[in-house]
Amino acid sequence: MGPFRPATRQFRPLLGLCAAACLLVSGPALAQTTVAADAPGDLRARPPQDEIIYFMLADRFANGDPSNDRGGIAGGKLDHGFDPGDEGFYHGGDLAGVMQRLDYIQGLGATAIWLAPIFRNKPVQGEPGREFSGAHGYWITDFTAVDPHFGDEATMKALVAAAHARGMKVYLDIVTNHTADVIRYRECPKNDCGYRSRADYPFTRRGGVGGEPINDGFDGTNFDRLTRPDYAFTPYVPAGEETVKVPAWLNDPIYYHNRGDSTFRGESSLDGDFAGLDGLMTEHPRVVSGMIEIFGDWIDRFGIDGFRIDTARHVNPEFWQAFIPAMRERAAARGIPNFHIFGEVFDRDPAVLARFTRVDGFPAVLDFGFQSVVTDVVARDKPTEILAQLYDADANYEGGAATAGQLPTFLGNHDMGRIGHFILVARPDISDTELLARSRLAHAIMMFTRGVPTIYYGDEQGFTGDGGYGGSRQDMFATRVPQYADDRIIGGRREPFDTQAPLYKAISEMAALRAEHPTLRRGRQLVRHSGVGPGLFAVSRFPDQATGETLIVFNTATTPITAQVEVASTSTHWSSIHGDCVPESSAPGSLQVTVAPLDYMICRSEGVR
Repeated sequence: MGPFRPATRQFRPLLGLCAAACLLVSGPALAQTTVAADAPGDLRARPPQDEIIYFMLADRFANGDPSNDRGGIAGGKLDHGFDPGDEGFYHGGDLAGVMQRLDYIQGLGATAIWLAPIFRNKPVQGEPGREFSGAHGYWITDFTAVDPHFGDEATMKALVAAAHARGMKVYLDIVTNHTADVIRYRECPKNDCGYRSRADYPFTRRGGVGGEPINDGFDGTNFDRLTRPDYAFTPYVPAGEETVKVPAWLNDPIYYHNRGDSTFRGESSLDGDFAGLDGLMTEHPRVVSGMIEIFGDWIDRFGIDGFRIDTARHVNPEFWQAFIPAMRERAAARGIPNFHIFGEVFDRDPAVLARFTRVDGFPAVLDFGFQSVVTDVVARDKPTEILAQLYDADANYEGGAATAGQLPTFLGNHDMGRIGHFILVARPDISDTELLARSRLAHAIMMFTRGVPTIYYGDEQGFTGDGGYGGSRQDMFATRVPQYADDRIIGGRREPFDTQAPLYKAISEMAALRAEHPTLRRGRQLVRHSGVGPGLFAVSRFPDQATGETLIVFNTATTPITAQVEVASTSTHWSSIHGDCVPESSAPGSLQVTVAPLDYMICRSEGVR
């Protein structure tokens, strides 16, 4: 989920070779497995920067168990939320389907699966005539259970075991900022409350500064004095929903801000309801301890390998300063020393992103700066020097370049759209050949520069979409949504899960190179060349504790380029990893490269630095 949502409650949804020991899935029936819950030691030893993440919304990936399509809920689509022909409703994908397609995901080269939230959601919400489903997973009512549309606890355990048996990790997308929209305000019958600030509606008065004194002596820290939640609005839980949230403490409005919808600016960015979702008072000690209990239990029960944390910027720093160390400690006790935590901070400015590593204590954040810059360079012909500027800013992160190496890099997602869409918007008359070349180049920049490559499901099949929320959550299986069926497909339309799709083949080849060569995954990165227009961008990558240099050169122009690129003076003999590299430097410190249009090359020298 990103920060920019309409400031009303009527909003578009945030639709997010099996080994013998693996669980076998056949239709709705799940076979029993004897795979141990704990993953092999080498899996646990891998640092985050060694991973390639595959991000998916389970509902849109594969339907392995049609019996759970309606989540066990009777009635029509407004009760159970299932309508595979409507982009805003459940389409039937589930955890059993993910298990059935582990071959496909691993064949792409992915080593970690990031699942959009799989917790029990409010199936449908929204005002009459504008209802949508919780297929995306961000409208949580029960934080302790798997949503029945996706399966159950046994299915989730089986999926984690099957992934671990292959050496693959599983990351969960979690939410601490809000729950589903359950709490209502009596002052807003149409459910469209604007934000009411702390200054105009202090915690110690009911209905504004001149109102009835309440919560006597509350100063924002002594929460035993906060006994009434009706300082700004009069919150209430509608009849029939009094116990819908789990754990039970989540049903009490005292643990929510209750100040109306956020404007995503200033104070309201922390205290406002996120597009109408019930905004938790994350500064309250009960909320802090409660969320630590909830998500620590998911680590204990399932052996999860990492968390992507939704809406991180809309939570106070003190919460993260308590929550993140607790999660890492819980994971370490479970035998997971490299538990990967990364927050969603929807901002392209590296300075803003870095603040969350320095102040809030995040080990990593999603690299929205990378997404923005690569899109500009590949789709919009912006100068390659903006890539150099992006990497210059790595020093801002707590831990500097080492932390930047753990930032998940990505080209698009379920909130904003896909890289193919961005290219089409920038170049609506682009040929099929060039569209494929530009998309392949964008993936190469992501795969071979610093950070943790994060592939958005379907990009490898050439999905483009219409951008935005619903328009970037296509079905991997045969779709019944007209808006998805008419999308332009990069490389041509194919059968679902085609491993011969041009981008699938290209990405899997890149992943194989990244796996084979450690310097393409980690170590120091040095920008070697950039320019004031489209053209060459080059970086060298150096291993942490070994000699040698790997040079990666990208050409964002539509003409071939031959140029001299600076290298280490001791890097004199070269071999080709990808492309045709000359065997010898032109002179100590200079290597001639020739790169085809919208292409890349990778050269390796074993010389001493």
